[in-house]
Amino acid sequence: MTELKTTPKDVFLQLLMLVTLYICVISLITLSFAYINYWLPDALNYYYPSGILDSIRFASSMLIVSFPILLLISWLIQKDVRRQPKKHELRFQKWLVYFTLLVAAITIIIDLIQLVNRFYGGELTLSFGLKVLSVLALTGGVFSYYIWDVQSKPYQSKIPAVVAWVSSALVLIMLVLSFFVAGSPTHQRQMRMDEQRVSDLQMLQGEMINYWQMKEVLPSGLDALKNEISGFVPPRDPETNSPYEYKVISPLKFQLCATFNLASIFASSEMNQPVVPAPYKGYYDTSNEVWNHETGSKCFERTIDPELYPKLVR
Repeated sequence: MTELKTTPKDVFLQLLMLVTLYICVISLITLSFAYINYWLPDALNYYYPSGILDSIRFASSMLIVSFPILLLISWLIQKDVRRQPKKHELRFQKWLVYFTLLVAAITIIIDLIQLVNRFYGGELTLSFGLKVLSVLALTGGVFSYYIWDVQSKPYQSKIPAVVAWVSSALVLIMLVLSFFVAGSPTHQRQMRMDEQRVSDLQMLQGEMINYWQMKEVLPSGLDALKNEISGFVPPRDPETNSPYEYKVISPLKFQLCATFNLASIFASSEMNQPVVPAPYKGYYDTSNEVWNHETGSKCFERTIDPELYPKLVR
């Protein structure tokens, strides 16, 4: 009786299944961490909302593409093994299974080390505990399934089908949560428009300060900021292409206004806002400023501090 050998098809299917499995597990862990950071922010660890939403979008995209492929490849492998049961004992497949067990075991060990380290550092919070549990649950689930796979005959059991249904339900829940937290594509586009508006206002504010430092007077209008040498042109609203509103209130005080599609995340949630050191004298920094806004027109009033932004010596 001839010995069953590994074919190129077997190598392709097994490697593709392994890669998609890792992508799915990493995506689920990333989504779990993002949801925990969004709903249970740690006062000692600030997370920018835009960064959280970006990680949710990217992890969801990976999951939407990789999980159906994982299900399809797993089904093809199980179908092939049911037709030729000896393929379950192929050496190449065993190597990949044990490699997956090794990765899962190392992840669990590192997770437990982090837990002990955070405990000694006094950082054992609910959010950190949930992150540890999510990693343990996902990697532990993978570890348990593949231990069972090695020690039994999965092609004679209904457990793989049950695992597939449970995994599909978990993935569906995580993806639904991603739309609930990050919003629809239309919502995301509106949010990006608002982010661009804030970025434009920050740019205009920086130019206002530079203008005042050079001339000790605020510009009469946004067109006064045009500079043919540097090539600066005052930005316009990215959606309507209309100029932003600008008003001089006093020799040191001015307003910049824009119309927003949505309320900013800080304005619509209780997430921790960043705490950063004050800027050095003469250094312009927007990280310590508040750009919260509701839906609709919003004006930001700014006052130039001559001590913080002294006149530039020519």
